[in-house]
Amino acid sequence: MDNQLTLTALPNIPLIQRGDDLAAIILRGLTDAPIALADGDVIVLAQKIVSKAEGRMVRLRDVTPSPRARELAQQTGKDARFCEVVLWDMREIVRVREGLLIVETHQGWVCANAGIDRSNVAPHDDEEWILRLPEDADRSACDLRARLRDASGCDVGIVINDTHGRAWRNGAIGIAIGVAGIPALEDLRGQPDLFGYHLQVTVVGLADQIASAASLLQGQADEGRPIVHARGIPFSQRDGAAREIVRAKEMDLFR
Repeated sequence: MDNQLTLTALPNIPLIQRGDDLAAIILRGLTDAPIALADGDVIVLAQKIVSKAEGRMVRLRDVTPSPRARELAQQTGKDARFCEVVLWDMREIVRVREGLLIVETHQGWVCANAGIDRSNVAPHDDEEWILRLPEDADRSACDLRARLRDASGCDVGIVINDTHGRAWRNGAIGIAIGVAGIPALEDLRGQPDLFGYHLQVTVVGLADQIASAASLLQGQADEGRPIVHARGIPFSQRDGAAREIVRAKEMDLFR
């Protein structure tokens, strides 16, 4: 049906470790669901499992903070070692105050702490671990798409999502940080509305819409549902990338 969208959190997804084969895990989850993969389906993966599989975990006791990291720690009240890892992954500091460190990452995302997270990273023990974003989430999405196409013969889309806050609005939502096989943006300019008026400025953040919808099932705490299968998403046949979403700095009126 062209007016129905179905989202399914894949069952029996294990705790992901460095080097795990995410494509094989997705295929097992689809079998357990059970879902037969089809052309036009979209698979949404939580950033954490992609980062873990790619070995992006950092043990804080192995980090030596620089003078700049110590300065940021004093300004924010955060662990200086944590601030050092943020420095590794950032292009520019946007805002700093007590309890807050907003930066632009090397990928272009403007977010808190360069997207580095402590939640759902590792069991609580004497070691403290944090998790960095994938080095190139678009590349990760492309690789997964190719693996699934080779294994299933199906042409699917991939979205890697993360949870970010938003300027001017309270509450965090799921956003896309890696995309393959679908447009990240759908440009509707020039299309007629119900009354024949041609749209002038409408560009839809398709990948972010998918990411946010999937995050409703994935959850934020102990749900353990990091992979979501989506069927029925309408999109044009264009291979996009999350980097399309990044607004050029000269077009950013708020920085």
